[in-house]
Amino acid sequence: MLRKLYNWSSSWTGTIVIVLTIIFFVAQAFVIPSGSMKNTLLIGDMLFVKKFSYGIPVPRIPWIEVQVLPDFKGNGHLIEGDRPKRGDIVVFRYPNNDNIHYVKRAVALPGDIVALKEKHLFLHPREGNDYVRENYPKEKIIETGGKLFVVDPYRDEHPGIHNDPSVKRDGLQPYQLFDMMPIKIPEDEFFMMGDNRDHSNDSRFWGTVNYKFIVGKPWFIYFSWDENKEVRWDRVFRTVESLEEDMHGKELEINHEKGIY
Repeated sequence: MLRKLYNWSSSWTGTIVIVLTIIFFVAQAFVIPSGSMKNTLLIGDMLFVKKFSYGIPVPRIPWIEVQVLPDFKGNGHLIEGDRPKRGDIVVFRYPNNDNIHYVKRAVALPGDIVALKEKHLFLHPREGNDYVRENYPKEKIIETGGKLFVVDPYRDEHPGIHNDPSVKRDGLQPYQLFDMMPIKIPEDEFFMMGDNRDHSNDSRFWGTVNYKFIVGKPWFIYFSWDENKEVRWDRVFRTVESLEEDMHGKELEINHEKGIY
């Protein structure tokens, strides 16, 4: 039996079936195409996406994006799973074109209230005021309309989150970068933002992301090179969590490109 299994797995048919099974249900390669998540993830980072983090998405053939099984549950997943948590980096399909993958950070969950003021993120978790008092320092909490909001709740834990000081309110920049009225996140949807806050095309511009578009979360970087094709060995075989640990307490160099990407 083992010999037959080995012979089958060594054949072209077996190899293709095994590779597709891994891609469909376990992990898929993903290349960071833009700087919207730097310095947490950089252009040229090649990573594996853990596809079973939030359930098992309905499989598609890579590159041509052909769906190979029906969406039986109507939520984009063969097997329903956990939802993204606050602060998770999530790979998902762009809601306006589900053939395109995006990677952003989930900053608000269903039932949360989120707002922006002068580039600062304000979050009122769905758990309510007592939860805010118990889980966030006083200096980060403000009260408005009887609700407690946390100001910039993710920056201390995730040092790659930053703003570009050269992007100012001069009438030329998109207003979405600066202010947003409070919105309550709908059921089973998530508000996504890039860590490179002033250069990220995210939920501020096109709205929340439904669970059906969620693909998975970054697993580890298997290769990385810069625009000059020089290998960044210090990032190879690293997880996002370990890279973030290295960034704490360091002054990060960031060269911003113009525009939203």
